[in-house]
Parts: sequence; structure tokens; C-alpha cells
Amino acid sequence: MIPYGRQAIDESDIEAVIEALRSDWLTTGPRVNEFEDAMASFTEASHAVAVNSGTAALHCAMHAIGIEPGDEVIVPAMTFVATANCVCYQGGTPVIADVCSETLLIDPEDVRKRITPRTKAVIAVDYAGQPADWDALRSIAKEHGLVLVADGCHALGATDRDRSVGRLADMTTFSFHPVKHITTCEGGMIVTEKSDWADSMRRFRNHGMTTDGRQREEGRGWQYDVPGPGYNYRLSDIQCALGSSQLARLPGWLAHRRAAASKYAESLEDVSGINMLETRPDVQHAWHLLVVSVENSVHGMSRDTMFHELRKLGIGANVHYTPLTNLTRFSSFKGQCPVAEMMGEKILTLPLHQRITEDQIEYVVDSIRNVLLTKSVHGED
Repeated sequence: MIPYGRQAIDESDIEAVIEALRSDWLTTGPRVNEFEDAMASFTEASHAVAVNSGTAALHCAMHAIGIEPGDEVIVPAMTFVATANCVCYQGGTPVIADVCSETLLIDPEDVRKRITPRTKAVIAVDYAGQPADWDALRSIAKEHGLVLVADGCHALGATDRDRSVGRLADMTTFSFHPVKHITTCEGGMIVTEKSDWADSMRRFRNHGMTTDGRQREEGRGWQYDVPGPGYNYRLSDIQCALGSSQLARLPGWLAHRRAAASKYAESLEDVSGINMLETRPDVQHAWHLLVVSVENSVHGMSRDTMFHELRKLGIGANVHYTPLTNLTRFSSFKGQCPVAEMMGEKILTLPLHQRITEDQIEYVVDSIRNVLLTKSVHGED
């Protein structure tokens, strides 16, 4: 099976992990700070806070900006459920906005329509690896006094007019799940310019404590306080060692992903009814996902049939995502995001990762052609 995404581990990663295992610190040690500093530098942010998942990163962000019961946070319909769940963790209410059909990025005008006196923030997802329209969102946020949070879990290394993801919103979260650009097995990071938010999130990831184990070991004594709530969202030194090693190779991997996306675009150009999403002007896409729409009206084939046929051929196609409005938990929004619900029936994710080869891309595209030809001749099962 050619997977839609996968990690790339080499000997330098293994050596970094082994070195961490042989050190005095397995968690909350120096490699956490080293990874945070490296991520802050890469994203051009002032502060970076490491946590144990992208979901934890989103939760920390909601805590830092003070989301509480009665607050509303606008989120896009086309995203993984964690983007909405993190609002619920704080007792807030996610309000689901529609997306643009060409990009599946949150629609700024639909965001504007959903603002109420209770709206406190907007979480926009840099879907598939390209930045949302942050200039439009910033204008809306300034007008209404809202905080902008980027769910950048798809977009590490992307830019908009040479501005790095990490600098476009008030706070940006990342994920280091194995299918992402770099991995720490599981892990996440939040970057921001605000030191008070960073301090709040560091306490929140460590049970709400004012000091961690390493700080106490280095001479601050045994004392600590717990002025507010917190969770055990710490990321270990072992995982941070892996993350730092991976981050050093990210520029090359981004180049490979971009070349692979270009190869797909070239190869799919003459395949009628299979359309790649558009890339916004002046954006440097990070290409976490290669998403196409399967246009049933062109060739009479559903996305689900294409999915199953490709799977039979050893191609790990996937779907990102079922719109939030189609999930039972958020069904009260059903019918309010027609673009996301329409595109949710069409989109298909094709394999794209830092180890994919041109031969594999050609096999995927040739398989799509063959499926379309076979089904057009014999009819869809």
C-alpha cells in the first residue's frame, strides 16, 4: 500500500533518540528547550511551547486566551474535529463557518456573518498546507476585537508573501503526528509573540505548576504553586530529540513535497473531472495533503467508488475530512455550511509525503485513469 502520508526516520534520528536515552533527562529536560528554540527560529516567532499533541496545543491556546463558558469561537467546517473540540474543553461554544470551494480554507465573509457579542476568537485552519486569508481575517478581527488562532498543523514551512506560518495569526499551533511534515511520534507546539500567553501555556502543560522538575533541580528549590488549572501535556526529551533532528531536514522535505505536488498537477491536467484545489496567490504551499475533487457530474463516478477502487490497487487514498456539520456532535449546524457539505462528498486525498517517488505518483495517476475508463465502460458498481 502506498500510504497517503508517512514518517521518514533515518540514522541521525535514531542516534539523537539514543543519545537522549543515555542522558540524565528523559522528560522536562534540556532537549525540550532546544526543540522549542529551534521551532521558534524556524517559524520566526518569539516564543514556542512544546506539548504532547496537536490537540493539546489547541487546548493550551484556548486556555491562554481565556475561553470560558459563554464564549464563542468560530471554526471552519472542513477540519479535523480537534479544532472544534478544543473550544468545548474550555466550556466554550464552537461556531462553525463555511469554507471556500476552491481552497477549502475558511471563508472570511462567512466568518463575519457568524460574529455575535459572545464571539471571542477565530480559529482558521491552514488546510492541506496553505495559509488561510489571514489579511482578511485580521481586518475582521480588528473590527470586532477578536483573537486569531491558526491551526497550522498542516502548514509547517508555508509562507504568505514571505511571512512565515507562525507569524500570520496571534497564535499558531502545530502537530508532529507521523503523517505530518516532521514527527515526534506524537507531539505539538504553539508559537506566539506574547510572553504572557507562552508562560500561561507552560504552566497549563504541567498541571498548572509554576515550576517544572528541571527548574527545581537547577536551584530554584522544591517549592511550587498552582495558581490555575492544568494538565499533563508535557513532551519528553526523547521526543524532542527526535523533533530537533527531523526539523533540521525539513527544508529538503518541503522541496520534495512541492516537487511531488507539481508532478501531480502536471500528470492530472488531462484527467477530466479530477481537480486539484487552487493555491492562493503569493502563497508558498507546504503540501501536507494532496486533495482532489472527484466530479461525479463529469464522469458519473462517485468519490466513494474511486476511494475503494484505488484501495484495491494498493493506493492508500483517504478523505480529509468529513465536515464538522455532518458529525453527530455538531449536527445543529447541518445545512448551514453548504460548500463544505458539498465538497465533503467530492474530496479525496492522494498519497503525498517526503518519501514518495515519481514512479509512485505516475502509478497513482495511471490508476485513476484506468478506474475512470473501466467504470465509464462498464458502469459504476
